[in-house]
Amino acid sequence: MKNEQLGFIQTIKKQRLTQLHLIAIVSAITIITIIASTASMNAEANRQKTEAAAVSDSKRITMSLHLPSVAQDSYLDEINNKKEAENNASKTHTVKVRSGDTLTGIFHKVGLSDQDIYKITRLGKDAKALTRIAPGQEFEITVSADKKLEKIVYTISKTRSLKIQNHKGKLTVMNESRDYETRVTYAKGVINSSLFETANDAGLSDNLTMDLAYIFGWDIDFALDIRQGDSFVVMYEELFLDGEKVEDGNILAAEFINQGKSFKALRYTDASGRSNYYSDDGRSMRKAFLRSPVDFSRISSRFGKRHHPILKKRRVHKGVDYAASRGTPVKASGDGKIIWRGRKGGYGKTVIVQHGSRYSTLYAHLNNYDRKARSGSRVKQGQVIGYVGSTGRATGPHLHYEFRVNGRHRNPLTIKLPNAAAINKKYRDDFESKAQPLLAQLNLIANTNVAMSDFQ
Repeated sequence: MKNEQLGFIQTIKKQRLTQLHLIAIVSAITIITIIASTASMNAEANRQKTEAAAVSDSKRITMSLHLPSVAQDSYLDEINNKKEAENNASKTHTVKVRSGDTLTGIFHKVGLSDQDIYKITRLGKDAKALTRIAPGQEFEITVSADKKLEKIVYTISKTRSLKIQNHKGKLTVMNESRDYETRVTYAKGVINSSLFETANDAGLSDNLTMDLAYIFGWDIDFALDIRQGDSFVVMYEELFLDGEKVEDGNILAAEFINQGKSFKALRYTDASGRSNYYSDDGRSMRKAFLRSPVDFSRISSRFGKRHHPILKKRRVHKGVDYAASRGTPVKASGDGKIIWRGRKGGYGKTVIVQHGSRYSTLYAHLNNYDRKARSGSRVKQGQVIGYVGSTGRATGPHLHYEFRVNGRHRNPLTIKLPNAAAINKKYRDDFESKAQPLLAQLNLIANTNVAMSDFQ
């Protein structure tokens, strides 16, 4: 009985094991089927994506992007370092002086500190030129990144400059100068219409023409005496820098033939450094009085009896009237002292100058006075004392000029002026030794058309 029971139990165990095996097998098959199906679906999806990507790639441009190389990194570093150096570098400012500018204003404009400005103003006589800045001059000012002064170059003229350098907080000053290269040339002409036109045709600048008229202005009245056929010869300097002409220099020698009479002038510098013009016999060209107190004006009324344009009656005209535009400068005809400056009846605004004990000159109908010409002040020959106008009894702008000797009116156009002083005896021999070559060259130019190399 027991054996039968045991057998039945074993049979049941075997059957249970068989069922478990079936369940496991079925489960495995199911899992495999699901995995296979999923893989198939994923493969189809990937295929579709690949096809779509292929179609998209055919419609766009593909570019390769490269990471920066080591060389490129160095280049970027170099640029950054350069920018940093520029930010820390000094800067040079070029400033041209304009009317109304002040030294302090210019220095503040470029960022200099008050401390630097104070140091500059304390430099003393070596930097005295800084107290006389003028429009047109130029500054080059170098300032560090922290606004400290490093260097100033002040161009005073074409040949002069001043440099201020900062050495460890101490300023040093250096004045520099250059010399012109001087060349001698000449001009000559015969007057057909006017001195200015003929001189210009001959190559003379307006300034040289004015110098020529000034040199001979004691002997020739260029408003009255010039005639057609008058002629001139001029030897003068031209000044060069770096091979280029900068400006005209001095007239060295000149001859002016006026109405057939020859006047010669030679420039001479004595041992003391004083320069003047002398005639060929050693007498100064500078006389005690100018022939005319107004440059290149026209005489509108002479000395003597005339019909007065305002009073409408005949009366003596005790001076000479020079017609000129309003504002034309009027010059003192000789050294002296102003004894009257103000309105004087029909004369209008008037200046009277006393020249020693014997001579006096009067200048009337002025538009205004020069600010330096005050009553009681001393004036030099050729100094501007006023400006042409029409104040007082006048019909238009002109200068009324009177010349008095011991209080009596004399004709300014014909009076014999005091003789010129002769050259100092101690310089006489030196003058003659230098005058002879100049006179020889002057005569050579006047008589022939020579090349400059023939007399240089």
